[in-house]
Amino acid sequence: MLHLVLGGARSGKSSFSEKWLLEQFKSTQKNAIYVATAQALDKEMQLRIQHHQQQREENNWRLIECPLLLSECLSDIGGNEFILIDCLTLWLTNQLMAAMKNEQDESNISAHLNSEIKALISALSEHPATIVLVANEVGLGVVPMGKETRIFVDHAGWLNQQIAKIADQVTLVTSGLPLTLKSSDKTEEMKRV
Repeated sequence: MLHLVLGGARSGKSSFSEKWLLEQFKSTQKNAIYVATAQALDKEMQLRIQHHQQQREENNWRLIECPLLLSECLSDIGGNEFILIDCLTLWLTNQLMAAMKNEQDESNISAHLNSEIKALISALSEHPATIVLVANEVGLGVVPMGKETRIFVDHAGWLNQQIAKIADQVTLVTSGLPLTLKSSDKTEEMKRV
């Protein structure tokens, strides 16, 4: 079961995702795994990470920090798990920054991002676990002025579209309120478990 949760910054998407996954998890003997993609590269991000850690302290998550190798990380996690990946947007940012360190050519940067997105989509499509993916909805803003930012926004939008296509459920969270954009029979089966 694959559930994509979208929203803007501070929309409540992470809190919603954690609660949703823990609700599914509580009646089973499965493990809850939190895959964090953030990197504490500055003080502000350190504070954000601490805030997220404090919010989930009492729920006994197994934490895996994975800023870049997400598809490889998924292949190391068994199918009898509940997995929360927070967040795809930061993972894509990490991929962009890594590509920009090694490449200056826009087409090579885009090729790297497309390759990583393709690998992730493949890993998600084949994984038998219940996976919740958190991502920012970037398609509601203005077109950015800088080349690198436009590359990022384009690829973030394409990533979200590709995951939404294979997801069993897609939820948009705005002001802490969830709106179901896509639901399937698998979602209804999960509610009954």
